[in-house]
Amino acid sequence: MQNQGLFRHDDAILPNLMAFSYVLLTYIVGFGLLLLEPSLWSLLGVVLLAHSMVIASYLLHEAAHYSLFRKKTHNRWFAEVCLWITGCSYSHFDDVQHKHNRHHIDRADIVSFDFRETIPKHPLLLKVIKAFEWAYIPALEIWMHLMVVLLPFIKPSRRQRRGRVMMALILRVVFFAWLVSISWHVLWLYPLAYLLFLTVMRFMDIHQHTYEVFETLDQKRGPEAKLRDAEFEQRNTYSNLLSVRYPWLNLLVLNFCYHNVHHASMLQPWYRLPKLNAEMFDIDHPQQLTFKHLVKSFHRYRVPRILNGDPVDLDVKQDEGETFIGVDGVSFLTAH
Repeated sequence: MQNQGLFRHDDAILPNLMAFSYVLLTYIVGFGLLLLEPSLWSLLGVVLLAHSMVIASYLLHEAAHYSLFRKKTHNRWFAEVCLWITGCSYSHFDDVQHKHNRHHIDRADIVSFDFRETIPKHPLLLKVIKAFEWAYIPALEIWMHLMVVLLPFIKPSRRQRRGRVMMALILRVVFFAWLVSISWHVLWLYPLAYLLFLTVMRFMDIHQHTYEVFETLDQKRGPEAKLRDAEFEQRNTYSNLLSVRYPWLNLLVLNFCYHNVHHASMLQPWYRLPKLNAEMFDIDHPQQLTFKHLVKSFHRYRVPRILNGDPVDLDVKQDEGETFIGVDGVSFLTAH
């Protein structure tokens, strides 16, 4: 019998409602704690707010695959709410979905421009970015989000997004002006939460593929996309689990770390991925990387990673991923 319920999958009601409730609760409580006088409660608010944005981002990712709700319109409406929660309201859902779909279909990281070609031409900018990245401030991610705001006023092909950017900017200024009227400490506590959010998202993104980066987002698929098959996709995709021994810890990123399973079956919902991963792969399969080694890589190559592009078919398991540098600027949240 065909599912006629609200959600796409019959077993989705409880896990999805729990995830939705968690995002709403931590978002409200997180902001509430930020508005108190600075204390340990404020730091808890920073963590809760950041994690609320993390989970909302991965729910947005689910909606982009239409794997949350049965109807496309419900996925779109929910995704728009997630874009506001994550501070990405300048982006349009269509753009986010288009970029991510191209990532799956072309089996590559597809962008409209590659900053690795631009930054070396501006030595001062490169030095500034390197200084911030050395201090663990995700300058590249901030720049990528800023470009979502600026590109509609730079590229003619994006000019239809100017109205959305202006509307989002006005509404967010009004919202934060109201928050500042309650407590000016939100001016530094919210950016702290957002930097934490971006750092988590970056950590999860940089080691999940050894894909090539192509500046073809604003173009039709090129003939090179047909050269990469499903076997290539799995060979150049990696599952960066937070924990193998304690799978529940992977819920901290809504199981997004089971990335090989997701690429093998994109419509499978987030709560099924651990079981499917166990059925599809051995615990020591070559595409599974460990958290402790990726943390070392994240730290060691935080500056060299700025301009890095790992080659395809890199043997990342030769040292458990410690020389797997990773690639910056490939987040599904920055639709450009």
